[in-house]
Amino acid sequence: MGLITALEVWRYTSGRALCGWGPLLCLLLGSLLALLLPLVGVEEQCCGTLKGLALLRCQLWGGVIQHSSHSTSLTVPSTVFDLLPLKPKPSPENKFEAKAALQQALEMKKQGKREKAQKLLVHALNMNPDFVEALTELGTILEEEKDVIQADHLYSKALAISPCNEKALVSRDRTLPLVAELDQRYFSVIDSKVRRLMSIPKGNSALRRVMEETYYHHIYHTVAIEGNTLTLSEIRHIIDTRYAVPGKSLQEQNEVIGVDSAMTYINSTLLSRVGSVTINDILEIHRRVLGHADPVEAGRLRATQVFVGHHIPPHPRDLERHMTELVQWLNSEEAFSLHPVEFAALAHYKLVYVHPFSDGNGRTSRLLMNLVLMQARYPPITIRKEQRAEYYGALDTANEGDVRPFIRFVAKCTEITLDTLLIASTEHAVGLPGAGHQPRTDCENTIPVHN
Repeated sequence: MGLITALEVWRYTSGRALCGWGPLLCLLLGSLLALLLPLVGVEEQCCGTLKGLALLRCQLWGGVIQHSSHSTSLTVPSTVFDLLPLKPKPSPENKFEAKAALQQALEMKKQGKREKAQKLLVHALNMNPDFVEALTELGTILEEEKDVIQADHLYSKALAISPCNEKALVSRDRTLPLVAELDQRYFSVIDSKVRRLMSIPKGNSALRRVMEETYYHHIYHTVAIEGNTLTLSEIRHIIDTRYAVPGKSLQEQNEVIGVDSAMTYINSTLLSRVGSVTINDILEIHRRVLGHADPVEAGRLRATQVFVGHHIPPHPRDLERHMTELVQWLNSEEAFSLHPVEFAALAHYKLVYVHPFSDGNGRTSRLLMNLVLMQARYPPITIRKEQRAEYYGALDTANEGDVRPFIRFVAKCTEITLDTLLIASTEHAVGLPGAGHQPRTDCENTIPVHN
């Protein structure tokens, strides 16, 4: 009766415009309100859960909420995951086969057949690359086999897909400090080789010769990675004489001249300006890299959207903001607190991730990487064309959320460069080792000899 009375009062006090429909409308609105009120709490719960997941992801991946003090554990900030394209989802048949392979792998593991279990897990991930349970189980097997770095990577990938996976969280908490320690040990090995190189007198003729050869080799490999077919001798001829090689593409020859011009600019202008890299400096490097091959686009931010494999770089309208953030980071205390190899690798990755130019992004990023190294008094490094698959694979892994494999790849290239310089500039006795010669045990990281 109370409800009816209230409706009657409302109808008469609100006028006759509704012609008697007022009570029915009020009743409908009241019923709708009664249905929606419980959902308010549900929505708040959902928002709270999503915020919790976002916070967890930021904590795990070093986003803006929490920064890690040791940045080899850093990955792409959580905000950029929105830019990554959705990979094709596996078919229901593939998912079913992946689950069946996982069950067989668990059974093989119980029987002590670890090799078969590992092969089955790899097959499961071929069927469904985002199968979190298979990732964590394969990580466990690798961890038990002392491959902590690869195990940690698999746990990280599982957490990128499912941030709340308890097994992956616990496992990564266990492997993360071990991996960080291994990374620091590797950096220490590199530092010791840098000190040995710095101790060689500047007038050492052998070191001067090998540094000159390294210059040509860098140009050869940095253009060859992107498909240039010129040989090393042809590149030397172009740089030394500035004459074209008959029968060869002028486009390819202009690419060589461009990289040489950019390296000259860096050596003469930017090396002494530590901590003051600007957007214009990066544009000037690119202007020289592309200036002879494509003068229209040289030194200009791209005006169109590009697609790089599975990676979608930022939209052209966002490029200036991303480049501003990049140079702020390049000149920040955070960047300078990193190990030089780590700093250089991240500078390379951040620039190539933004992909600010229509062409020449890889060459410019590798030059920026070497600028960072040389400013820290490390030698410039060369990523060889034979390492192309490994190089691009590490970049793809970084785009998926774990940049540490790319940092380790750059560290390996740095060590190879250091070994080359040290071997070439050190005097060795001529002749074969004596009968009593024992092989050294500290040469595991030197360059392998190929026949």
